[in-house]
Amino acid sequence: MGDKAHAHPGAAGRATAADHPASVRNVVLVGHSGSGKTTLVEALALTAGAVNRAGRVEDGGTVSDYDEIEHRQQRSVQLSLVPVDWDGYKINILDTPGYADFVGELRAGLRAADAALFVVSASDGVDGSTRMVWEECAAVGMPRAIVVTHLESARADFEEMTRICAEAFGGDDPDAVLPLYLPLRGPEAPDGHAPVTGLIGLLTQRLFDYASGERKEAEPGPEQRQLIEDARNRLIEGIIAESEDETLMDRYLGGEEIDLKTLVQDLERAVARGTFFPVLAAAPAAEGARQGLGTVELLELVTGGFPTPLERPAPSVTTPDGTARAVEACDPDGPLLAEVVKTASDPYVGRVSLVRVFSGTLRPDATVHVSGHGLTDRGHEDHDVDERIGTLSAPFGKQQRALTHCIAGDLASVAKLNRAETGDTLSAKDDPLLIEPWRMPDPLLPLAIEAHSKADEDKLSQGLGRLVAEDPTMRLEQNPATHQVVLWCLGEAHADVALERLRNRYGVQVDVVPHKVSLRETFASTSSGRGRHVKQSGGHGQFAICEIEVEPLPNGSGIEFVDKVIGGAVPRQFIPSVEKGVRAQAARGVAAGYPLIDVRVTLRDGKAHSVDSSDAAFQTAGALALREAAADARIHLLEPVAEVSVLVGDDYVGAVMSDLSGRRGRVVGTEQAGGGRTLVRAEVPEIEIGRYAVDLRSISHGTARFDRHYARHEPMPQQIAERIRERTPDS
Repeated sequence: MGDKAHAHPGAAGRATAADHPASVRNVVLVGHSGSGKTTLVEALALTAGAVNRAGRVEDGGTVSDYDEIEHRQQRSVQLSLVPVDWDGYKINILDTPGYADFVGELRAGLRAADAALFVVSASDGVDGSTRMVWEECAAVGMPRAIVVTHLESARADFEEMTRICAEAFGGDDPDAVLPLYLPLRGPEAPDGHAPVTGLIGLLTQRLFDYASGERKEAEPGPEQRQLIEDARNRLIEGIIAESEDETLMDRYLGGEEIDLKTLVQDLERAVARGTFFPVLAAAPAAEGARQGLGTVELLELVTGGFPTPLERPAPSVTTPDGTARAVEACDPDGPLLAEVVKTASDPYVGRVSLVRVFSGTLRPDATVHVSGHGLTDRGHEDHDVDERIGTLSAPFGKQQRALTHCIAGDLASVAKLNRAETGDTLSAKDDPLLIEPWRMPDPLLPLAIEAHSKADEDKLSQGLGRLVAEDPTMRLEQNPATHQVVLWCLGEAHADVALERLRNRYGVQVDVVPHKVSLRETFASTSSGRGRHVKQSGGHGQFAICEIEVEPLPNGSGIEFVDKVIGGAVPRQFIPSVEKGVRAQAARGVAAGYPLIDVRVTLRDGKAHSVDSSDAAFQTAGALALREAAADARIHLLEPVAEVSVLVGDDYVGAVMSDLSGRRGRVVGTEQAGGGRTLVRAEVPEIEIGRYAVDLRSISHGTARFDRHYARHEPMPQQIAERIRERTPDS
């Protein structure tokens, strides 16, 4: 790495179809918003010759074509693929959103890639969410490297940032995170800032000068050699420590000069194994320049140090009925196995699916089987259908380059897969397979919506269906208790994007309304009631009288109806009518309009008329009896309580527990979760945690996550219950 000379490949840098998995590299860029990921993608595309000048340009297309919204600033919210060619390799660069609300797009990028490039701003440092993604990659052994951006900032300090990265990412072995190059600064500007104009290779001891806008190699002077000596020795020791040759360290410590080729080979193997994490530096090209600082070095690392798709184990696979299947990893001639990692809608071509092929070869016009796990709770159905592949293409901004095929290990866009959704598996129609799904975060921020007009109401269902088909991190709920349509999102920005897409992409205008929590009512004490429904208005009248007793039951008991009528005071055929009336009134509520639960209703007496009694009359009498019993009893308003588990860094445990207490929560336990984090378990009323997904992010600076599960309904404090009753028109 770092010892090759590269000619600018010009327009040939646009990637086409790969012919062998060994020539493909799939790399995902990870980093917080503002770290410079998209700018880096553009710089890499420029150096590879995929664009002709710096910036979002070329033929009306952009290097990175995202859906964006106005929400304090323009936000990149989608996974974006930019394929380029470099030295005979096809590099699929996956740019992920930096906002926590779009972690689903990030997870898709991690699924599609074989290695990760963590982009860290020299002026901002490493945030908590980036550390969490690093841990996710570590858990699956994904190779990683780090690139430091924003070196032009007056606050930029590459050496200090390397130290911070070693602390954040190195764990027990900070020597596993070391720089491959040191920045070379030019003369000081009038403001006292010395810009970075080149890099010094620690292994090659060569100087790479970008001051002219193109990379030029030179011999470093004595001062520069002295500058890199300590860093070079530490790097060599770090590489040797990861070497499979156990004699290498003894030879090195004994004074032997280790061959450069051996060091580079050991470095590449350690990076590909995910045991060594090199740090590089990069900066965008100046206006008119053809190469950004450090971009050649990054492309060399990706092609030489990151693994090929052949080195990635195949995902776990079953048949649709659950029978395990063994699939050889990345065989272009093997059975077709591909996965939809992203779904988008194009106004001209309809649904477009970004697909990673794990086995076999995908071709246009072929018929494939689409298998999907389904996420019923999120509005996604199971899929088990055949579909015809449309056009295959390599996306590049707004442009699509047609592909003749897509082999195992490569990625491509597929047009007009009308049933396939994100996470679905594509396989041969005569040999259907199903890939184990990747873990998606649970959306925990509710967004209750209503159609703005009758015309919008007619289009709402279809628009919501398309919305959730694109985004498996969104859950669609038609709440039967509150009669609300609720989109569950990951955060405020996620919700804003959902509304923007409904409005602009699907032509549906909706109004956001307050989210209702499903409250309940119950009797706090035993009470009796008499329902009398007697009317005479010519012809058949209505006559029904019943007397009931209502007593509270333990939580979760529902409604019990007991018949204790003696002597046939209520004819047997009308006893079910009384029960039906009681249950209907219980569903409507007896105090504040919320369903009544956990009571036993006992029918004790009543009267009937031989002519005027009827099913309808006794239903009405049963409802009246329950209402009268409620009028003489103390009624508890019950609220749902959730079991909440918060995984948070130790530094924020106190703030989180204090906040939960302020939400009327009860902390029921804490336990150490490793990695300097604590799991806090609490029970909290759901009415208090509607916006907890947003508030927790603020409290913990984005480092905490939580989940919640319904536990039970329990009585609400009297003063809060009274306020709710006052807002209820019929209370």
